[in-house]
Amino acid sequence: MTPEEIARLPYRPCVGVVLSHPDGRVFAGQRADMDTPAWQMPQGGIDAEESPLDAAYRELEEETGVTRADVRLVSETADWIAYDLPHDVVPTRWKGKYRGQAQKWVRFELTAPEAVIDLQHKDVEFSAWRWMAASELLDLIVPFKRSIYEAVLKEFGLC
Repeated sequence: MTPEEIARLPYRPCVGVVLSHPDGRVFAGQRADMDTPAWQMPQGGIDAEESPLDAAYRELEEETGVTRADVRLVSETADWIAYDLPHDVVPTRWKGKYRGQAQKWVRFELTAPEAVIDLQHKDVEFSAWRWMAASELLDLIVPFKRSIYEAVLKEFGLC
């Protein structure tokens, strides 16, 4: 695909989840589909007729086993935040239908014991997880998502 063709593609509506520990660290998962280190927070597409908040609860449970009853809603980003995929990835990701994602981010605080985290619950997105300081996560996130993560973590007062 040419850069011009990619520029004409829409963004995929998506939700991102910042799951925070009461001490301010955030959940980060190692992507199960990557051989090299690729840490990120839970995220996923928004289904038709689904609100961003409902999608956040659904994605959180699917990817981590953490349910609505295990968290407290802290905040949502004021606006949607978009990012572009690297051009070489666009043709293979989402069958070349999107140039990147427009994300609404939600912050939840875990109120249940850590034992509720179950990476095998439904969608195996992550092979490992750990709590990270925002600065550590920013160092480990893929470069094309770094500015998004920085903006989200700053808006939520975590960095």
